[in-house]
Amino acid sequence: MSDLLALSATDAARLIRQKKLSPVEYVKTIVEAVQRSQSVLNAFTVVTAEAALEQARIAEGAVMARTALGPLHGIPVSIKDLVDTAGIETFYGSAVHKGHVPTKDATTVQRLKEAGGILIGKTTTPEYGHKGLTDGPSFGVTRNPWNLEYSPGGSSGGAAAHVAAGLGPLALGTDGAGSIRLPASASGIVGLKPTRGAVAHGYAPDVISSISYSGPMTRTVADAALMFDVLAGPEPDDPWSLGGLLAPVSAGLMGNRIAGVKIGYIPRMANPDVDNEVKAATEAALETLADLGAEVEEVTDKIDWIEEDGRILMRTGMWTKSRHDLERWGNQLDSSYRDFLEDGRKVSMERLREAESARTRLYQAVQRLFGRYDLLASPSLVVPALKASHHASRDQVIVNGKPQGFTRTGFSSYLYAFNLTGHPAISIPNGWNAAGLPIGFQVIGRWWADRDLLRIAAMLEVARPWSQRRPPHWGGVK
Repeated sequence: MSDLLALSATDAARLIRQKKLSPVEYVKTIVEAVQRSQSVLNAFTVVTAEAALEQARIAEGAVMARTALGPLHGIPVSIKDLVDTAGIETFYGSAVHKGHVPTKDATTVQRLKEAGGILIGKTTTPEYGHKGLTDGPSFGVTRNPWNLEYSPGGSSGGAAAHVAAGLGPLALGTDGAGSIRLPASASGIVGLKPTRGAVAHGYAPDVISSISYSGPMTRTVADAALMFDVLAGPEPDDPWSLGGLLAPVSAGLMGNRIAGVKIGYIPRMANPDVDNEVKAATEAALETLADLGAEVEEVTDKIDWIEEDGRILMRTGMWTKSRHDLERWGNQLDSSYRDFLEDGRKVSMERLREAESARTRLYQAVQRLFGRYDLLASPSLVVPALKASHHASRDQVIVNGKPQGFTRTGFSSYLYAFNLTGHPAISIPNGWNAAGLPIGFQVIGRWWADRDLLRIAAMLEVARPWSQRRPPHWGGVK
């Protein structure tokens, strides 16, 4: 069992094609592990065991019949509960939607299925994906397999927890303010937020000014690249996806050395400080890149990372979407979500327009950085992870023994800026702190240069490997 849980999707797909791995055996092992893990990690809202096994039998028949196989043929895939799945109950993290069964798959889900992926269930998210921890009144607390007292992060927390624990190699996450990269960092896996439009996201409430993205969450970079290739491409409902063209890997990243590649290191964004162990791990990753030939330089530009304006953009969107839920459901909603809705309700039209203009200025400032650098780099998070009991809107984050504000400044300040600007960003594992919690490293690229991020992440994976280390709750066991 443990060997099957440890398989990467890339290796499993190869073994299935070679008839050395039964899709039925593989999916059965994964699903049984998921079901056992629920009392420990609570990473799923729905486990589609019977349907997954039926699809595995069909997949096995296709292998034996020597029919054409997709790149994910027979591979288990989970879908975040914010994403529509035909015939599978979808709550959007809230019991408000109990009994809601979509009749149509989101485009991303459709593409995973067409590639041969087998859906094993829906993963937990906080109510409407509103915060960087995964807990709430509807589905309880999702826990981090590295330490059950900690959150796996959010809002794609269930996705991160199950992938980190070996309960399936591939998860589809969404990222509205760091919600792929944050839990990837806190849980010790790979998470890619693509360029705006690289992976069509036509089911966002406002596709024109959306800050939300869909992307892969995996244990290895090769699996992230495999899944990204399946997901990428245009759809009519997402205008940002229609005119873009993904760039090939840049020439300077093609070989084993990256001489001449210029990397701008951003040590702080909206955060006044960073955890000492996170800082040391980040500097070690930068030294590795320098050893590989990169020119690494600290970015000293005085950039306004629009912490307040970004918060306004997010919370006014929440208020517009959920004000009627607040009227109807009141105290049954997550208390942190109610706090965020109240913040959004108080914003004037003038202040909202100012925040929208600030977003443009931020985009232009980042573009100027890419006039000097090929890539940007930073820690993924200010601290490795937060306790599962942390209250997102009322508890300050402690950094190096001192309060540093709430989660936007004290925890996830390195992430949200690139939701606002549209640039692709990836978080990869970058060691562990003394308490055994994972640390993440973020790399940001130019628009449409997603494959550059995957390439440099793969180089760091070779130089600073991580996938051989398993969390204490591997397989979801206590």
